[in-house]
Amino acid sequence: MKTLNTIQTLSKVGKILSKIIFIVSLVGGILCLAGIISLAVIPDGLKFGGVTIHSMIESNAEVSLGTCYAAMAVGAVMCAGEAVLCKLAGRYFTHELEAGTPFTFDGAKEMIRLGIFTICVPVASTAIASLVYTIMKAAFGDVADLDIGSSFSVGLGIMFIIAGLLCRHGAEISQGAVQDAEE
Repeated sequence: MKTLNTIQTLSKVGKILSKIIFIVSLVGGILCLAGIISLAVIPDGLKFGGVTIHSMIESNAEVSLGTCYAAMAVGAVMCAGEAVLCKLAGRYFTHELEAGTPFTFDGAKEMIRLGIFTICVPVASTAIASLVYTIMKAAFGDVADLDIGSSFSVGLGIMFIIAGLLCRHGAEISQGAVQDAEE
C-alpha cells in the first residue's frame, strides 16, 4: 500500500501542476492575442511623453512590428497546444484519484490516449505555428527568423503509452484475482 500512496501523492502533484501550467498557458495565449489586437487597433500606438510603444519596440529592442506580430501569433498557437495537453493530463489525474488506483481499464485507456496526444499535439502545434509564421513573414516582409522549436514530447508520450499498458496489465491481474476469489 505504500507504493499506492506514493502513486496517489504523485497524481495529486500532477493534477496541481497540470492546472497551474494550464492557467499559465491560457494567460500566455490571451496576452499574445491581446498584444496582437492592441498593436493592430491603435495605429500609432500608445504615447508616453511623445514616445510611442511602436518606436520603443523598433528602436530599443531592434525588432520590427512584423516580428512582434509573428512572435505573438506563434506564442498564442504554442500556448493553446500546451493548454490542451495540460487539460487532458489534469483530467487523467482527476480520474485516477477518483478511482484510487491507476490499475483500471478506463485509467489505462486514458493514459494511453494521453500518451498519443502528448506526441501529436506538439507536432500539430509546431506545424500550425510554422504555417502562421510563414504567412506572417509573407504578409509583413520584415519578420526576423524565429526559432519555433521542435521539442516534440515523443519520449514522454511513449512513456505514457507504456505506463498505460502496464496499468492495463495490472487491471487484468487485479480482475483475474477477483475472479479467482469468487470461484
